[in-house]
Amino acid sequence: MEIRDAIAYFRVLTQYNDDLALERIINKPKRGIGSATLQTIHQLARLEKVSLWTAIENIAQTDEIRPAAKKALKKVLDDFRRWRIMLDSNSHIEVAAIVLDESGYTEMLQLDKSPDAPGRLENLKELVSALEEFENLNGFLEHISLVMDNAEKNEGDQISLMTLHAAKGLEFDKVFLPGWEEGVFPNQRSLDENGVTGLEEERRLAYVGMTRAREGIEISFAANRRLYGTWQSSIPSRFVSELPADQIEDMSEIGLYFGNQRMLYEHHDENQSIDDIFGGNQQWQKYGPGFAKRKQKDYMNKPLIAGEGFVVDRSQPTLFSSDERVFHQKFGMGTVTAVDGDKVDINFDHAGAKKVIARFLSKP
Repeated sequence: MEIRDAIAYFRVLTQYNDDLALERIINKPKRGIGSATLQTIHQLARLEKVSLWTAIENIAQTDEIRPAAKKALKKVLDDFRRWRIMLDSNSHIEVAAIVLDESGYTEMLQLDKSPDAPGRLENLKELVSALEEFENLNGFLEHISLVMDNAEKNEGDQISLMTLHAAKGLEFDKVFLPGWEEGVFPNQRSLDENGVTGLEEERRLAYVGMTRAREGIEISFAANRRLYGTWQSSIPSRFVSELPADQIEDMSEIGLYFGNQRMLYEHHDENQSIDDIFGGNQQWQKYGPGFAKRKQKDYMNKPLIAGEGFVVDRSQPTLFSSDERVFHQKFGMGTVTAVDGDKVDINFDHAGAKKVIARFLSKP
């Protein structure tokens, strides 16, 4: 989720008119831009046949939405304009980090108390580090699009890449578990913040990973790893030493540090379970936490009802003149006081003076 959100931020940064990306992050983290506001923006975008960005620019100049939501939308637009200017004088890596920080996305994960939050923060750091391999954000986004396109076209066998949390409940013939190094797995932040409890949680995750395999598991660890842009030396995870020696095969490649091995477990007896092999060791008997699935709301299916008894047809723009009586579905009846392009100033009978968008008005 966090990688998709970050990529959506980068897409909007390089292309304001990417509607799908903008809709994904417009209220992530929460900015007080609710479903009613998003519905109004979608209505205007469809009526004017413009992008969501343009619709927001237009609607932010009117009183169509609540002041708090209008202020939040203006800030989003101003932030993206400012970040785009920064790309002219700063590296795309620095700007990417600034976007995630100043948008409040990083803080949102820092305040998140769920077990997944620390891993999500580390994923974002790794994403920013990966940008070093590209000359600019556009190059990175083109690469992402190409990889996704190739993945969709490939109908053959594929490797399923997932986190240990997401693997719970699934099974595969072969499982590959990389990164079994101290500081990586078990995660150093989890150990620092939660002590023994954090270690046991990491051990339960290791159990989850190993019990996903039907036939065999390959566990690997590196002598040196590049983390967050810096090379670090490492030692094998303590979990490796806890594996039963008679059930693993050690393999090392010539010329590499002796610890840079692959621990290969072969499940020889198809009737023997992982639990049997580990001898009922209680430290492996608990699963890690699950993960929550979030549902997205559909804001585009509600009819444009103007008032009791009739529906406004906004398929064509309507021209208005001063002193003309008009109807607005939110503010009710009013009198036009001024017209400036698609913006109309109206003195409403009950809501007072407001500036609204012409397409949201009808003649009674």
